Amino acid sequence: MAVLLRNPDIVWRREKRREEQVLQELEEGGDVEDRGTVILLISGMMHQLNLLGGMIWDLCDGSRDQEQIVDNLLEEFDVEREIISADVTDFVADLLKRGWLIYG
Repeated sequence: MAVLLRNPDIVWRREKRREEQVLQELEEGGDVEDRGTVILLISGMMHQLNLLGGMIWDLCDGSRDQEQIVDNLLEEFDVEREIISADVTDFVADLLKRGWLIYG
């Protein structure tokens, strides 16, 4: 499988302080699905990615394929491979369709 790469035309940044807050809330059992941790600036519009989306985005640096991204996330989250794989597949498919991710 081909490696995944962030579209180089997209300006982005990781919100480290917010990410730390979200991780703490997650450890405490909070619902953090809608809390953004990565900001993308695309065609003058700002978009936020939640914790998992931000982690996937960060891993799409051109050095990993989709399965390697899943492997990395399994080291961070205590979930079944099928669950994280489905989430990654859906997220990557959406961002490929939007042109935010490309194959390298």
